[in-house]
Amino acid sequence: MRFLGLIPARYASSRFPGKPLVQIKNKPMIQWVYEQARPWVDDLFVCTDDERIFSAVEAFGGKVIMTSSAHRSGTDRCAEASAKLEGDFEVVINIQGDEPYIRGEQIQALKACFNKAETEIATLVKPFKTEDGLQALLNPNSPKVVLNTRGEALYFSRSVIPYLRNYPQSQWLEKNVFYKHLGIYAYKRNILAKLALLEASPLEQKESLEQLRWLENGYKISTALTQVENQAIDTPEDLERLLKNLG
Repeated sequence: MRFLGLIPARYASSRFPGKPLVQIKNKPMIQWVYEQARPWVDDLFVCTDDERIFSAVEAFGGKVIMTSSAHRSGTDRCAEASAKLEGDFEVVINIQGDEPYIRGEQIQALKACFNKAETEIATLVKPFKTEDGLQALLNPNSPKVVLNTRGEALYFSRSVIPYLRNYPQSQWLEKNVFYKHLGIYAYKRNILAKLALLEASPLEQKESLEQLRWLENGYKISTALTQVENQAIDTPEDLERLLKNLG
């Protein structure tokens, strides 16, 4: 099975404009992501709607493809790029462009989901630990997911799921394994093309989580377990913390 990696990257982020081009140790962030991911896929492209990002990727020798500025999500951008690119790739991996230290082991875990022929979509989940603390679990910016016995997603929510009715919140992390959703996806190539045609769904609009659109339309989302969490750069403050930790 052949895997195509795509890194959707746009310049006009509301919280951090120009984010893919911020410098981390004399390299733009998009280059860090590209170089971390490249050994783990059969081919890799950045897909963008911005000439500045396009030029930056070409400058460091990466592959890049121009896409529309009208896309609602990274999934839609990946769908356009996948349709334009040639090659016998069965699976497309959507790699987040704001995680400069993504781990190869995480990409490998996603790829392993497709050892099962029935896998349509796959994503990563990470158990919350007691040392993370209750506030991390309650944080609505940290989506949660519950799984069935086959490791497929039943539902994603910004609320804590499941709700432990018989225990006080202070004991929840001790009494149950809660799963955090990490936003890297892999899709069968033909499934990705179908996902891009779906209209926004009611649950998606309520929770502002695009993966609910897929569940509402009957698609199955397999999950792979990881014990590591990547350091995403969503805001200038996130970048400052990363640079401080790097020394």
